[in-house]
Amino acid sequence: MGKIIFYEDRNFKGRSHECNSDTSDLYSYFNRCNSIRVESGSWVLYERPNYMGYQYILKLGEYPDFQRWMGYNDTIRSCRFIPAHRGSSRIRIYEREDFRGQMMEFTQDCPHVYEEFNYHDIHSCNVLEGYWIFYEQPNYRGRQYFLSPGEYRRYFDWGSINSRIGSIRRVEFQ
Repeated sequence: MGKIIFYEDRNFKGRSHECNSDTSDLYSYFNRCNSIRVESGSWVLYERPNYMGYQYILKLGEYPDFQRWMGYNDTIRSCRFIPAHRGSSRIRIYEREDFRGQMMEFTQDCPHVYEEFNYHDIHSCNVLEGYWIFYEQPNYRGRQYFLSPGEYRRYFDWGSINSRIGSIRRVEFQ
């Protein structure tokens, strides 16, 4: 398993909590989160309990303030460890819900979905191999959505409130 340490204050100060596994509710351990140290593994952080709300994917490293992990505020309420995956990655995206309409398969990162797929919106997808991150904007910016292997029949299945996806990236391990 991995290891992540949450700190209430910036620059790794204040009350802290160490985590080694998935935790559905972090509220009892800290009130706010302003810095994080990822000592091993990769993690998905969620703004709300029970793995809900905005998501942030963090890899090995130090994040001295929430803006370093592209956070919109200092609220982190749940986290999941991303299991190691070495090998090929494959994802199919679809123009419509329930795997209908135009389909395109990716095995590599895509910095600009529209240039490859000719659609701004993705309404469903199937993660065949590996772990992926959807970003709302091109060039891996904006809100992030973590996808593990499985079927996502509608965009809200991966936690989004809209179907706009600008870029796609594989989760790779060091």
